Amino acid sequence: MGHDQNRHRRRGVWIWSLADQHFPGAVQIVDLYHARQHLAELAALLHPHDAAAKRRWMTPMKDLLDHGKIEELVECLREIATEQADTNPNLTKEVLTEAEYFATNASRMNYPDFREKGFFVGSGVIEAGCKAVVGQRLKRSGMFWTVRGANSILALRCCRLNNRFEDYWDEARAA
Repeated sequence: MGHDQNRHRRRGVWIWSLADQHFPGAVQIVDLYHARQHLAELAALLHPHDAAAKRRWMTPMKDLLDHGKIEELVECLREIATEQADTNPNLTKEVLTEAEYFATNASRMNYPDFREKGFFVGSGVIEAGCKAVVGQRLKRSGMFWTVRGANSILALRCCRLNNRFEDYWDEARAA
């Protein structure tokens, strides 16, 4: 994995810290499809010229991930790293880096528990919501916004879309 992926990992730590700061106590969830992508990239490194072997490797790893068995997944990855240590030190390093990614984020990957609580485990719903709330209003051709103006119009839009438009004005009058 290259420089961009390492930078992406560091950015992820920053995002979780920011989430803690602004939303203390919020449930943090790693997008399931993002986590699966980590496994897919690892499968490609382990089996670069064998699509069938990639699929055979991915199936049990994806099952562990999907069922929230992150400790088992991390253990498997560490075993693979140990097996590769003598023959391919660079691959060993990448596998261990991924094992650490999963170990670090294990509490954010308890997908069965999240689903049981009715939480979304993928970011698609949030991304679609952002597109509907932000994109359809603020990103039209020729529009330019100040931060204050964008925040104000988004507050109004959220209230309107949540059928709480009058609440916004009541709060504005009270302030």
